[in-house]
Amino acid sequence: MEDGDTGGSAPCMAHLLIDGTPVDPIEMRDVARFRAAERARLLKARRHLSVSRRAEETQILAAKLETLVAPQKGMRIAAYWPIRGEPDLRDWMAKAHAAGATVLLPVVVERDAPLSFRAWQPGCAMVRGVWNIPVPKHGAEAVPDVVISPLLGVDEAFFRLGNGGGYYDRTLAQVDPVPKVIGVGFSNCLIPTIFPMPWDIPMDTVVLSDGSVRDRLSSRR
Repeated sequence: MEDGDTGGSAPCMAHLLIDGTPVDPIEMRDVARFRAAERARLLKARRHLSVSRRAEETQILAAKLETLVAPQKGMRIAAYWPIRGEPDLRDWMAKAHAAGATVLLPVVVERDAPLSFRAWQPGCAMVRGVWNIPVPKHGAEAVPDVVISPLLGVDEAFFRLGNGGGYYDRTLAQVDPVPKVIGVGFSNCLIPTIFPMPWDIPMDTVVLSDGSVRDRLSSRR
């Protein structure tokens, strides 16, 4: 075997087909390693935020979110149950419910499959789902009009770095009609690139805890 030869199949066969898309396995491995390191770094930085600072920045984020999303009767808004120091938007979710919107939480029904979205309201019965994340016990399933997606990281092209399960991208690739997707996170989550792969889906809008808002459509103009 010559130096630099990685072995394996001939070059014409060196790509994997993932959802019908050819992907170089070495590139996929390198991107996975980079993302794992970035996740660890960003999670550490988020956990170093004090409880009081996290609460203050979350209030700023929620106030800005209120200017972008006007919950009303008939609207279906998917949010999330906060874990690992994510911005806690449960007060905002309660206000959205009080305004008449149907607030949904993501539910992992099956590993490596799209999420379902189940109706939530303050005080509803909850059960522990996958990874012990609370989910509504009896809520009806629905397709959201708006998805509020938590960001561990986000890059300049609006691609999201999450916790690594791939559930949001897998879901957004199949949900019909396609909802508006708003990524929310702390202001230190910006990175130059996540090295997006063919299956990654960008956010439409990004709202950060310093009050800044970035819109993908506006950035193209």
